[in-house]
Amino acid sequence: MKKYQAITTDIESKIREGQYKSGQKLPSVRKAMQMYHCSQSTITQAYTELEQRHVIYTIPQSGYYVVDRFGSDQTNRGSFSNGIDFSSASPDLHLFPYRDFQHCMNKAIDTHKYNLFTYGHPQGLCSLKQALVSLLADDQVFARTEQIIVTSGIHQALEIVAKMSFPNQRSTILVEQPSYDLFLRYLEREGIPVRGVARTAQGIDWQALEEAFSSREIKFFYTMSRCQNPLGTSYSTEEKRKLAKLASTYDVYIVEDDYMADLGVYRQFDPIYSYNLSSHVIYLKSFSKMIFPGLRIGVAVLPEQLVQTFQSYKSYGDTSLLSQAALEVYIRNGMYQRHKQLLSKEYSARMQALHAAVRRYNDKGLVQLSETSSSMYTQFKLPLTINMDQLIKRLATKQITVAPGNPFYLSSWLNREKFLRMSISRAPIEQMDQGVKNIMEEIQRG
Repeated sequence: MKKYQAITTDIESKIREGQYKSGQKLPSVRKAMQMYHCSQSTITQAYTELEQRHVIYTIPQSGYYVVDRFGSDQTNRGSFSNGIDFSSASPDLHLFPYRDFQHCMNKAIDTHKYNLFTYGHPQGLCSLKQALVSLLADDQVFARTEQIIVTSGIHQALEIVAKMSFPNQRSTILVEQPSYDLFLRYLEREGIPVRGVARTAQGIDWQALEEAFSSREIKFFYTMSRCQNPLGTSYSTEEKRKLAKLASTYDVYIVEDDYMADLGVYRQFDPIYSYNLSSHVIYLKSFSKMIFPGLRIGVAVLPEQLVQTFQSYKSYGDTSLLSQAALEVYIRNGMYQRHKQLLSKEYSARMQALHAAVRRYNDKGLVQLSETSSSMYTQFKLPLTINMDQLIKRLATKQITVAPGNPFYLSSWLNREKFLRMSISRAPIEQMDQGVKNIMEEIQRG
């Protein structure tokens, strides 16, 4: 990232955190040069970038000021009467890069012209896939463009791998318990053979996992290696090496849903894909949590022996070429890298605030909190005596929404933990303390 881009990211963060308020004058160019230890041209470029994106505005012979919309947005978000959402799986609307992406869409149209309004290739826009080769390599996912297929969101990729045949000629899918609720419901609805293996905040049941792998029934194991939904926890490097080895040993494929790859400390945390040399890992990446869900772009990186079969289930281009071309521009011009840093810093701050609030109000130790730092999610494990339905209703009267843990299990899975999946993506940091305090008070009521 260039110096001026780092400065724009820092200033945006300060505005969102309230350090620079609506209408407030920013430091002069000279003072900003001293603050950031850089040249006048660098500061001027940063301020110009922020002004073009309508984050700040200039008054001739006076200086640069924060635009009003940031102040009003923060005021609306900070009003406790509007409620607190700890349940959402969607990113914060206020963090969506609308203006950046609007610029990228205009640039994409100028570049590709009428070609964006034809039928696309089933595998995805070629120039986007070329950009993705470099982006994925940053995460130690090295692949050729032929192995990369652009999908209409990650769920489409999951549906295809669930239905398609694999070289090991097996049919049962192994899933963590708990796991991604929408995929579990899909498997059950379609009658696809599925079995579970327990994963808690302390880790996965390795004995049960190896027994399942060795049964010669498992087609693939679906896992979220980083920031697991709903637990929020991640595998260690050693655990990912172990998973890669088990896959090769027992000829079981791994479908690695790395939907939170770009956030926080886990950016330097290599995926299972990077440790598997026998091509037994399918790597999935999503842009819905990083940019916005409506983009509907996911990426599947496939072992060569699976590409043709996967393609047979995706015989037409069903992902907007305009969205793909805009994403390509967004990646190539450095905006994606900058937005990742902004989002990572914001989510980390929120998660730290949540942890601090739990330590402050969990004096009776009724809640066990999973160790997370940069995830959107964390687990509030509750005593088995808690009446979950009553808890959720009481919180609703206080305009607090939470997600119970039951939907994240297979219907047949009996050994369930009682927990809330806590999401920080729609919970502003200024509401975190009060929200957690209210939740703790209601849990203590039983």
